[in-house]
Amino acid sequence: MLTDLMPLGKLAGRSIVGLRWLPLTKAELGRVLMTHGIIVAPQPEAVEEGALALKRGGNAVDAAITCALVQTVVDPCMAGIAGFGTLHLYLPQRGFHGLIDFHTKAPAAARPNMWEALIEGEPRDGFGFFLRGRVNEVGYQSIMVPGSLKAYYEAVAEYGTLSWQEIMRPAIEHAEAGFVVRPHVYDFWTRRHDFGRVATLEKLKHTPAGRRIFFNDKGEILRPGDRLHNPDMARTLRRIAEGGADVFYTGELAQEMVADIQAHGGLLSLEDLRDYRTQRTQPLWTDYRGYRVASNQPPGGGIMVLEMLNILENFDLKSIGHNSPEYIRVVSEAMKYATIDKDLRIGDPDFVEVPMNVLIDKSYAIDLAEAIARGEQAHVERISVAVESRDTTHICVLDEHGNAVSMTHSLGMPSGVISEGLGIMYNGCMSVFDPRPGRVGSIAPGKKRFTAMSPTMVFKGDDLFIIIGAPGGTWITMGVLQGILNVIDFDMAMSDAVAAPRFTANSDIIDVSNRIPRFVTNELEALGYQIARSYVSYAFAGVHGIKIERGVWSGGADPGRDGMALSV
Repeated sequence: MLTDLMPLGKLAGRSIVGLRWLPLTKAELGRVLMTHGIIVAPQPEAVEEGALALKRGGNAVDAAITCALVQTVVDPCMAGIAGFGTLHLYLPQRGFHGLIDFHTKAPAAARPNMWEALIEGEPRDGFGFFLRGRVNEVGYQSIMVPGSLKAYYEAVAEYGTLSWQEIMRPAIEHAEAGFVVRPHVYDFWTRRHDFGRVATLEKLKHTPAGRRIFFNDKGEILRPGDRLHNPDMARTLRRIAEGGADVFYTGELAQEMVADIQAHGGLLSLEDLRDYRTQRTQPLWTDYRGYRVASNQPPGGGIMVLEMLNILENFDLKSIGHNSPEYIRVVSEAMKYATIDKDLRIGDPDFVEVPMNVLIDKSYAIDLAEAIARGEQAHVERISVAVESRDTTHICVLDEHGNAVSMTHSLGMPSGVISEGLGIMYNGCMSVFDPRPGRVGSIAPGKKRFTAMSPTMVFKGDDLFIIIGAPGGTWITMGVLQGILNVIDFDMAMSDAVAAPRFTANSDIIDVSNRIPRFVTNELEALGYQIARSYVSYAFAGVHGIKIERGVWSGGADPGRDGMALSV
């Protein structure tokens, strides 16, 4: 395991790719010496500010947190300081490889049976429940204890090189100037939420502050090209720049937030904020075709990515052919088995015993692969199929010293709540808990919910080879998996790997993007598979990644998410 590294320095004419010095050609040397790093994310404004942090002498951590804070401003329903996530750090100069987990936690006032009498129905995939009044989806009761800001602050304090004020400055400037609404932001705001969930547009209307921030004087939602102004957020960010995370968790901001939340029947308390702690974890590991793959632990989704890779290692995917009918069948069955295990066995390890050694055991994977090879079709227990929240974003960064970051962070499904005068959207993470007591996903004080977040890194020997991750709800693990397969099995450039047509099988139905030909899916249907075709060309997560070969970096931003890769 790559968990106890020796610090590395710099040497002219050499490049740190992983743990070894590799000699470079003259052309490669010129590229490395002129480059501070590379960053990839779904928001161009945030990518640029992260790149500028590198140009100012910051490292990968500085760039990632700068980017994340700007994402809070320019994509305020996808991410925010009142959200959650997982930060995967590989810092060879410091001899460190580990993760900061900052999932939200249920408030102490939460009870397993608090919503049991409100159940009205269930989405078609059995993911969450429809409750009377939709109190779990929108409004003050949907808010869990946020972890994002504490994780950002701790990461900069422990591993960054720039000051907290320098990290905060770009987000403040963007909030003061306002930002231009991008096509993907508008699409997310106005998209009809599938399968009966509360639409984001309705959530943005939930509070007076939301109606003022996101709508024009005529009451119309701001459109692409319009400039959104949120001076309240700018003031809040300035207070955080001056007071650090403490002002949010124990100071005046905490008091203002809790006063508003509790005045409207919410559960969050000052004690919840005061007692919140991030968790530090080691990566989970597996081998895949001679590569070493590291991802996050539960309640994140890394274990699903590793399980699927273990299954698929038993198939010659390259010979089968990329996105051929047999390829889609085999990979979909691996996805289904991982989903079955997730539903039955994976949750918050503080509350649920997760059999991690079993789920990523090679012999277990062989048994599942043999069933797939026999043509068996796994069954995912579902009432029907739906889509989980895609209200998430991702960042990949690599700096000139070999430091790497992969971070997925989110609001879950936004609560729609913006406290007057503060300008920030709170998470709506209570929406995914099972309101029935006694279940793996039932509500409990202090409990974290499972998420598919899986910021992942792949090593070729001791050399860092891939940094990858994605936003996209339950599709995240499936998108990350396909990105890794595209690079390793099909030798794609990262830009091609993240843009290639994807599919997913979170149930017995195989969902395909509209760029997968019908003559391919016709063969799958002939085998008895039900196919659901997306109306969009770039579907099922928004994969972002960086590939490193002999010190030469290349990045790929999912074309469906408005983002970019930028090297400086």
